[in-house]
Amino acid sequence: MATFSFDIVSEYNKAEMNNVFAAVEKEIASRYDFKGTPAAIEWLGDKTGFKITGAGAWQLDTITDIIRKKLVARGESSKSLDLTKEVVESNLKAAQEIPFKQGLDQDDAKKITKLLREELPKVKTQIQGDLVRATSGSKDDLQAAMRLLDAQDYDFVLKYTNYR
Repeated sequence: MATFSFDIVSEYNKAEMNNVFAAVEKEIASRYDFKGTPAAIEWLGDKTGFKITGAGAWQLDTITDIIRKKLVARGESSKSLDLTKEVVESNLKAAQEIPFKQGLDQDDAKKITKLLREELPKVKTQIQGDLVRATSGSKDDLQAAMRLLDAQDYDFVLKYTNYR
């Protein structure tokens, strides 16, 4: 009997993040309420996140909202943004780093495996580093697992790869 599998991962689309960056940069440059302010967006490190700068926390919130809208417009989830970093204010400027969330941590992987084990006993799961592999003898069971996971409201992005 053939076994089928797929991987459950938490990752972002790098090409779409490039597009979001360009769109946000363009909107910041063209908005009248940002004229004459230090409002800007930059890449963080090796394109692992955004660094936003503004006149104050209120302007950072506005830029964050723009980022969220651009993500949604491109079909990406804003759950891939780690908004837990503190706002740093100095010299009449405020800055915040927004790294991207990448990979499942152990607690999140355990939540996924526990849910699948309880709801769909025919689907077997294995935690493999920062991903979870789901296997079953039936493609229908795997599709039911995807629907079940999509119905959950996790605070991280779920994507399915390596479907065989």
